[in-house]
Amino acid sequence: MATSPAAPVCAAPSCHAGAGGQAVIRDADDLKAWLQLACAPGVGPVAVRLLLTAFGLPQQVLAQSVTALSAIVPAKLARAVLARPGAGLAALADRTLAWLRTPGNHLLTLADDAYPRRLFDLHDPPPLLYIRGDPALLARPAVAIVGARNATGQGKCDAQAFGRELSESGLTVVSGLALGIDAAAHAGGLLGCGGTVAVTGTGADRVYPPDNLALAREVAERGAVVTEFPLGMQGLPANFPRRNRIIAALAHGVLVVEAAARSGSLITARLAAELGREVFAVPGSIHAPLSQGCHLLIRQGAKLVERTQDVLEEINLGPAAPARGQPAAPALAAPPASDQSESADCADPLLAALGYDPVTLDALCERSGQRPDAAAARLLELELAGLAERLPGNLFRRLA
Repeated sequence: MATSPAAPVCAAPSCHAGAGGQAVIRDADDLKAWLQLACAPGVGPVAVRLLLTAFGLPQQVLAQSVTALSAIVPAKLARAVLARPGAGLAALADRTLAWLRTPGNHLLTLADDAYPRRLFDLHDPPPLLYIRGDPALLARPAVAIVGARNATGQGKCDAQAFGRELSESGLTVVSGLALGIDAAAHAGGLLGCGGTVAVTGTGADRVYPPDNLALAREVAERGAVVTEFPLGMQGLPANFPRRNRIIAALAHGVLVVEAAARSGSLITARLAAELGREVFAVPGSIHAPLSQGCHLLIRQGAKLVERTQDVLEEINLGPAAPARGQPAAPALAAPPASDQSESADCADPLLAALGYDPVTLDALCERSGQRPDAAAARLLELELAGLAERLPGNLFRRLA
């Protein structure tokens, strides 16, 4: 029976609910049909959804003639769908079935009851979702945290603090497993009861970037790693903008922490706004390149965020009590008490001269009256103490 484009196709008779409600594909024929439809050259999620809506399950789609399919999609795509599958498809099906036999690995289709409903807000929801970890997290209330890969130390500190506090409030933290802000957000999400979901631009059997291999394993064990790409897929540049739509759709809102004027994070924010999600941005220095994207979003209507409560109030979700035996989250980026801060500044002229805006060594020496060699040595001490950071261009700034 055909369904409206806004609803999933009817549940597949070849699937049954497994433990926890996730769907389990029963045999290779079912899987091959889904793979043949989803992986046909040039046939994207929009065409797949149109065909499923018109004819039902993949095996029913594949039983049609080119003429019948051409009434729904262009003839070129109809011929691609019905082309004789090669040996590569059978190998991929065997590989996927073997992958599914590993505990913790799951595959959801558009026909499954467990498929996350928020993805149906997309005009092109992924036909297949490969999941390592807990599929139930994809349906929980969530906030996405995204931002720069080459994030500053303060940016990563803020992303982890926001991630932890949102997770402690019962929200799942969604991000893209990239370096910088994404990795820090996932690390924070793992510290709370809400957990974290990583949406990747590779096959589920690969991790990109390799530096995040340990983090990906931890997220899979205690959260969920999800992708629409088949096993073996490398991290191609075009994959990452595509995965951004899934990040935006899974979340109730998107928080951007540090982003340049031309940033992939702004794509995620735009997609979120188009889907009716809330968009939040953390402001920064007017002199910092990684604040320009956030300031642009704020000018366009994103809510300026200084604390976790700003996000919770906007999406009408209050903070939840910490889980039993779990300490409450600390205040986000809380500055030291004013008397302590003032006394520390008085005792350290260089720290007093070092503001939160990037500054050169020469400017610091002029402000503090210190010699360049003494100032450089003291800056190194402040970096090691976590009180300052060195930025590209031999600039320095104070950390909260």
